[in-house]
Amino acid sequence: MKLRYLPLLALAAASCSHADKPAAATGPDARFDAVKNQFIEALWRQNPDYASSQGYHNYDSLLLIPNAAQRQNDDAFARKYLATLGGFGLDSLSPNNQIDLRLLRNELRAERWYTDTLKTWQWNPAGYNLGASVGDLLNGRHFPLARRLRNISDKISHAAEFYAAARANLRTPTQEHTRLGIKQNEGGMAVFGAALADSVRKSSLSAAEKKTLTDRIAATRTAVQDYLGFLKTEVLPKGPFRSFRIGKELFDAKFAYEIQSHFTAAEIYQQALQHKAVLLHDMGHRAARLFPKYLPGQPAPADTLALITAVINQLTLKHAPRDGFVDAVKRQIPTLIAFVNEHKLLTQDPTKPLVVRETPLYMRGSGAGASVSAPGPYDKGANTYYNVEPLPADWTPAQAESYLREYNDYTLQILNIHEAIPGHYTQLVYANRSPSLVKSIFGNGAMVEGWAVYAERMMLENGYGHNSDEMWLLWDKWNMRSTLNAVIDHAIQVDNMSQSDVVTMLRREGFQEKAEAEGKWLRATLSQVQLSSYFTGYSEIYALREELKQKEGKEFNLKAFHENFLSYGSAPVKYIRELLLRK
Repeated sequence: MKLRYLPLLALAAASCSHADKPAAATGPDARFDAVKNQFIEALWRQNPDYASSQGYHNYDSLLLIPNAAQRQNDDAFARKYLATLGGFGLDSLSPNNQIDLRLLRNELRAERWYTDTLKTWQWNPAGYNLGASVGDLLNGRHFPLARRLRNISDKISHAAEFYAAARANLRTPTQEHTRLGIKQNEGGMAVFGAALADSVRKSSLSAAEKKTLTDRIAATRTAVQDYLGFLKTEVLPKGPFRSFRIGKELFDAKFAYEIQSHFTAAEIYQQALQHKAVLLHDMGHRAARLFPKYLPGQPAPADTLALITAVINQLTLKHAPRDGFVDAVKRQIPTLIAFVNEHKLLTQDPTKPLVVRETPLYMRGSGAGASVSAPGPYDKGANTYYNVEPLPADWTPAQAESYLREYNDYTLQILNIHEAIPGHYTQLVYANRSPSLVKSIFGNGAMVEGWAVYAERMMLENGYGHNSDEMWLLWDKWNMRSTLNAVIDHAIQVDNMSQSDVVTMLRREGFQEKAEAEGKWLRATLSQVQLSSYFTGYSEIYALREELKQKEGKEFNLKAFHENFLSYGSAPVKYIRELLLRK
């Protein structure tokens, strides 16, 4: 069973110590709590890599071979638990458990749909990469080094079978995912290089164990190289390839399973188009006020888009140096922590480490320059990693300048709010505390990304950036990116929008630099629906806040709203709304 979660995030899960079982639960709720706990324990063995990402390491040594037998096993697992869940009626359960039941049913049905209908296992070569899971085990701190190495040794002993199954699975892959599979497996090769060999030498493993592991590392390198050779010489130059576009029927179904919104994919697309017009209106007013300050004595362009572009081009001249981008991110984190504390926006936990690092090689190439990898609560003391991709060494000065202007001094602050504080990092810390195990494990991408986008606006509303037109204009530009993500996601996958038209829209109406627009096209060819999650979640969270403000009037407390909202793990916004409005 290959569960689907945000590709740039390891969503946090709550502890499996039955914390979500109410002490006084009786009748159907008590039975349902027992089923949930049984299911989660079975899930970990069914998907050991996902278990490891949540901090549950009992099955780190297992490697599932992605063949037909495993797919049949996954299907039987899903059918078994869907049948079990069919024994519970919504009306017989508490409000919290009603939502958990709907989440479990959605996840299991989606899992079958992914395997039987979307069939990514047939057309995505990047789905097979041992470097990613082994790298996480090697870099972890959950067990002493010797035990981690023994787990790695057992896991990679089946590397040849793993990649043989991958080759057998692939039928008419996409060209774009083939290139990504090559890039990420080449990055994965680094995991089986000097650092792992050095760890083996330094470890307390016996001489025999060291030899066995060293031999298995060599065999794994051969298996990865053979897979790379297959992709480079058999697949990439010869094809045939399928389109990366999945079409309306598949897109609508994927949107329904993953986003779990009150709205359809088509409705969100229309809302995004409307919001784009609202943002352009605000940007025009702010650019008109700023133009004389940054371009004194020059006539203001009559065309609104040209006016906005002229001002943005001045603001983006301030940016980090090429070799100082990651360091610039690190320096801003303490400022964000202090602002949240001073303005009492929510309670933070200083005991949970946040580490800014360069994105590991095996995670690069998807078109996302920043991401967060967060631990599950089984390993609560582990670091949360803020992954920042340094500028590629082979980029020309023009390419580097384009990228750095996109992530200028203003926008970099908004990015750090989104990815770190009080965005993804903060939300995932709260998710680890959720009393509902299910709501955290089956984290909803629209809620997670929506919270991060909401956090950007909320910080500015509370005075971050001194309410300057400069900061608000570049937030508008940044929010336009989330909005256009939803527009192009649908337009590319459903309406066959061309690369030229996408890049033109992003550059002209999104005011994006060339490097950013081209990178977004790449990302849109490698994913479906995920780009819609930002706008969808943000819109629903903001609307919920405004609804509660209207309902509670003077009693509304922003900090309480944030902490109540985040207390439900990473559940879909529509379900959190139900729970908050019941209060």
